[in-house]
Amino acid sequence: MANKVVSITVDVEKATQMMDFYRSYQRVNDGEYIIFQAFYSGITITIYQDKKNKHKVVFMGEGALIEAKNWDPNAEYKEKSVEQPKGWLCTDNQIGSDEVGVGDFLLPIIVVAAFVRGKDLKMLEEFGVKDSKKLTDEKIREIAPLLVKKFFVSRLTLSNEKYNELIAKGENLNSIKAKMHNRALLNMFKKFPDTRNIFVDQFVAESKYFSYLNDPNEQKVINIVFRTKGESYYPCVALASVIARYAFLLEKDELDKKYKTNIPFGASNKVNDFAKKFVDKHGVDELKKIAKINFANFKEIE
Repeated sequence: MANKVVSITVDVEKATQMMDFYRSYQRVNDGEYIIFQAFYSGITITIYQDKKNKHKVVFMGEGALIEAKNWDPNAEYKEKSVEQPKGWLCTDNQIGSDEVGVGDFLLPIIVVAAFVRGKDLKMLEEFGVKDSKKLTDEKIREIAPLLVKKFFVSRLTLSNEKYNELIAKGENLNSIKAKMHNRALLNMFKKFPDTRNIFVDQFVAESKYFSYLNDPNEQKVINIVFRTKGESYYPCVALASVIARYAFLLEKDELDKKYKTNIPFGASNKVNDFAKKFVDKHGVDELKKIAKINFANFKEIE
């Protein structure tokens, strides 16, 4: 499997020009080495700065090459190979977590932690969980209700209304996610305190993750293995991914029913068009209840 991306190398002056150009479309992302990220015309533009002060800009999304060529006429697609593991990297009892909704302008953030016994791996694979990212939403709706009856999971849902309150208090997207992951993992760990294998689908550097857990009254789950695309390597993360998506679909169902509409996923121009029509019908105050207002999408709609 390969993802088409476009990356270019720029100097400090060009990086500054790009940040100025995309400023009104900026997204919050304080990942390691990321100094700027924006979502523009359906394209995610991320600027990285390494320890030697060199800058790389990565464009992802439909039209990425066209946009990149505006800054570098020699830009071209590069096939980014994604390593596919031959099997699970851990087959013992384990706890893992994953999240969904962080890039969706109009839908909530959900974090799920799951406990999986080594003896249950065959059952997971029979359900198709081993290839969780290949499962359609229809298939997830079919198998998830059965999975939650057979496995222990902890699900946390953060509405966008509550998300906006936390952002206003000085939190950022990654700090919110870190605290949600820790709470979900803790819920599972308290049930199965002898579990030694704990995995998180990595979204930020390990040191950053733990720096966000700054509440002295909140117990921390430690000795975590962080890995990107964790659902491909650890069955507990794969299961958490499926249940999180299922919960996400149910939240969307509720919002669709409440507003008698079909809320789109993501944060594309299509979503902006939907949001503008939503404001015409329900008003901007109602939009604030279901939208992440620190996204560039909201500024454009305002």
